[in-house]
Amino acid sequence: MTKAPVKNHPDIKDMTFERALKELEVIVGRLERGDVELEESISIYERGEALKDHCDRLLKQAEAKVEKLTFGADGTPKGTEPFDPE
Repeated sequence: MTKAPVKNHPDIKDMTFERALKELEVIVGRLERGDVELEESISIYERGEALKDHCDRLLKQAEAKVEKLTFGADGTPKGTEPFDPE
C-alpha cells in the first residue's frame, strides 16, 4: 500500500501528538481485531499511516527543541547544547 501523507487527511495536520496517537491506537486495535470490512480497513490503514507520519514529525520537532545543560569543571552550569540521545 502507498503512504498516505497528511495532505490527503487535512484534519490531521492540526492534531496534537496525543490526539493523533490515540486515534492511531484505535485504528490499530480495529485492524488487529479484524472487525472491519476490506474497503474500510484499507481506508483506515491509510489514515493510520498519515497519523503515524504526523506523530513522527511532531516527535522530531520536539527532539530538535530539547537541549541539555552543560557544566564546567567546577560543576556550575555554563550553557546548553543540542541534545543527542545517542
